[in-house]
Amino acid sequence: MAEQHADRDFVEYLIKQIVNNPDDVVITRKTDEMGVLLEVKVNPNDMGLLIGRAGTTAKAIRILTRIIGMRNNARVNLRIIEPEGSLRQNPTEPISAPRRSDTSVPVEDSSGKSRDIEDVVDDMRL
Repeated sequence: MAEQHADRDFVEYLIKQIVNNPDDVVITRKTDEMGVLLEVKVNPNDMGLLIGRAGTTAKAIRILTRIIGMRNNARVNLRIIEPEGSLRQNPTEPISAPRRSDTSVPVEDSSGKSRDIEDVVDDMRL
């Protein structure tokens, strides 16, 4: 019979509520002298949901996992296993800002002339 652990059960429940494919969630629990390590594997299509924008969802899950660990007098860490063949972009690749011409919107000034909104704002000297 498999041994039940509150930390593993909590993380499994939480992640299954977040992802679209809850049947694909696999959590393994390893214990060593450093504490408890929970490794999470999910469907590759659910990685974005699990990690969240700028990693906020993953950070929140890690914080909750540590709280559960503290309640059970254990140091608990969470590792999200990246699936093979994932299409994650290179994190060192710079994100380009939109060109100024892409953001310009024509506006009519008081004389009826059509001008870019950027020029109107520049004239205001804000």
